[in-house]
Amino acid sequence: MVDLTASTQSDLAELAMAGNAKNGDVIVAEYQSSGRGRLDRTFEAPKGAALLFSLYLTPKRSASDWGFIAHLAALSMRDVFTQHLNGEAKLKWPNDILIDDKKVAGLIAQIAGTGIVVGIGLNVGMSSEELPVSTATSLAIAGSSQLDRNEILGQFLTLFASRYEEWDSGRDFTSDYSKASATLGKEVQIQVEGRENRSGLAQSISKTGALILADGFEVNVGDVVHLR
Repeated sequence: MVDLTASTQSDLAELAMAGNAKNGDVIVAEYQSSGRGRLDRTFEAPKGAALLFSLYLTPKRSASDWGFIAHLAALSMRDVFTQHLNGEAKLKWPNDILIDDKKVAGLIAQIAGTGIVVGIGLNVGMSSEELPVSTATSLAIAGSSQLDRNEILGQFLTLFASRYEEWDSGRDFTSDYSKASATLGKEVQIQVEGRENRSGLAQSISKTGALILADGFEVNVGDVVHLR
C-alpha cells in the first residue's frame, strides 16, 4: 500500500520489466496523480474514494491466451460487489464494469517482463459531484452495503486467485463471462483509432478474450459502443 503514486500500473510494470516483481505481487494506492486507463486515458478519483490497484501475474498458459485474464479479473470484481447490491452489475467488452449502464470500474492490462500487469480502478465512495463524467457511477451511489475498500480488495484477491489458478490449469470461463456480459446480443460499433468503424451484432467471446461478431469478424482491440 502506498499513499500517493503517479500510477500503480506504471510502478508495477517498471518493477516487472526490471525483474523485480513476482507472481501475485500487488500495489494499492490511496491516490494516483496520473492514473491510466485503456488507450492512455487518464483516470482520476478523490483520495480515499476509489479502490486503485494493480497485480502482476506470470501465467503458465500460452501468451496467446492472456487476453482473457482481464476479463477474468472483471468478472471476479463484478461478482464480489454484486452480492452487496440490490441490483446487478454487467460487463461491457473489453474491460468495463457497469451498474445500470453506468461505468463503476475499469481495467487495463499490459505485458511486462515475463508476465502481465492488470490494473483495476473501482469507484467506491464517490458522490455524484465527484464523478468525472455523467456516464459514471460508484458503489455508494448504487446503494452498496459494502464500501470498505480493504474488504472489497481482500474478497477480490481471494476469489480471483482461485479462478485464476483454475484458468491457468486450463478451465474455460467464457460461459461465466458471457452470462454477465452487457455487450453480447447487442448491436455494437467498434471504434479503433486510425481505422474505419465497424458495426455488427456481438455474438460471443473467444477463449482468448476476443469479441466475435455475428458475421465472424474477430475484435481484439478497440472501444465498443452499444447501439441498442
